[in-house]
Order: sequence, then C-alpha cells, then structure tokens
Amino acid sequence: MKTTKDFKLFDSHFHIIDPRFPLVENNGFLPEPFPGTAYAERLKDYDLAGGAIVSGSFQGFDQNYLIAALQQLGPEYVGVTQLPATVADEEILTLNAAGVRGVRFNLKRGGSEGLENLEAFACRLYELAGWHVELYIDSSDLADLYELLISLPSVSIAHLGLSKSGFATLLKLAERGITVKATGFYRVDFNVKQALQQIVSTNPNCLIFGTDLPSTRAIRPYLDDDYLLVIEAVGEKLAAKVFYDNAIAFYKPRQIRGASLPLDLNL
Repeated sequence: MKTTKDFKLFDSHFHIIDPRFPLVENNGFLPEPFPGTAYAERLKDYDLAGGAIVSGSFQGFDQNYLIAALQQLGPEYVGVTQLPATVADEEILTLNAAGVRGVRFNLKRGGSEGLENLEAFACRLYELAGWHVELYIDSSDLADLYELLISLPSVSIAHLGLSKSGFATLLKLAERGITVKATGFYRVDFNVKQALQQIVSTNPNCLIFGTDLPSTRAIRPYLDDDYLLVIEAVGEKLAAKVFYDNAIAFYKPRQIRGASLPLDLNL
C-alpha cells in the first residue's frame, strides 16, 4: 500500500498565513493563521523536499510575510508573489535574491495585477529575472487568452483550471508546454483522476502537484488521499515526475541578466 513517504515531494502550491503581517479582507473573507510551523507539522509524514509559497488574494502586494516565510522554511523553498506592473526592476531583483520565482495573476478573486498588464509584465519579468506568471483563472476564460498565453515565455495555471467547460483548452495549453498545477482537487467540477490522466497523456512534463494548504475557502481541506490519488491516476513512474521532477525543472533559476540566483533547490 502506498504512503505519503513513497515519493519525494516538491509542494508546488501552498500558502503561509502569518498573523504578524497584515492581511487584506477579500470579498468579506479573512483566513485563519497558518504559519510555517503549522505547515511543517501537517506534512511531517511526507518526504518533503521544498515547495512554492504562493501569495493569496488576502495578502495583496505585501512582500514582508513572504520573505520571512522563505527565510524560515529554508533555501529549498521559492515564492510566487503578487506585484503591481509599476514595480521597479530593483525590487524584482531583490525579491529574486530572496527566492521569489514568479508573479501570480489572481483573476478569480482579485488582489493582484490586472489582465490588461499580463503580456508586458510577463515578458518583462522573464527578461529581467527569469520569472513565470501564474494564473488563478477559470478555464472557461482560457479560449480567449489562448494565443496570448502560448506567446508568453513561462506560464502556470493553478487548480487544474477549475472548470470542465474550459478543460479542452487547458489540454491544448499543456500540449504547448504551459505548466498545470494539480492542486485544489476539491475546487474543481470534474473527475480529477480522469483529468490527471488526460494531462499526462498530453504532456508528461507539464503537470506539478501541490497541497494548496491550508485550503482557504474550500469545501474541504487537503487530504493525504489527494496525494495518493495522483499515484493511482498516473502510475508510479509519472507520479515521481509530477511530485518532484517537473516542479524542480519549472522553478529552476534561469540565468537572466542581472538576476542574483543563490538558491540551491538541490539542482
């Protein structure tokens, strides 16, 4: 019987909610605290080898919590933050040195930069620091963005795109090399097992797994069964890629002009 220790895990999507730092109410919601100590305790039974801390809508453009969390969790962890398109190059490079590797466009809940700045900002971030952009978006909106997204240098889409209505477009994007996060299985309206199988059949290198802890605003919290479902769906060989190899390749620092890249990430 498989367990959570069977595969090395790079947790590609989770949140740290530290009450020492300000939170911004989003659509009437404020999350409960979930500090780094709680995260480590929840995954103590995993072969955890790093991960990506993702800024939530309730954290706005605050970077202090993220820098503190990266320092606490260690050099195997990276950050995906939220920034305005007006941010100075110097701040991007400072955040890069702290371990940030991408910018989130939260098109589902807000609290981030808007879609109108996606193209220019994505190209600037990649040219300057090798960063990707992550979209929290309903896949029903992907068809109108398809040509734009495949033209961008590095993109990820969270939570399997959320909805069945745009899943065919998500598969087309995966085929073109866009990274898809196997996260938030309780947020989607389709059969997760079948979706995972279709994605890895389309592109075995594009799928990465994350716990989405602490599962804010979800109908249920993350369960260990979500991890085990990946193994059941794609088999052991591909599970090793989904849990670790693909994520390490995606978050690997890129040698771009001026960027300071001190992280180890066991590369």
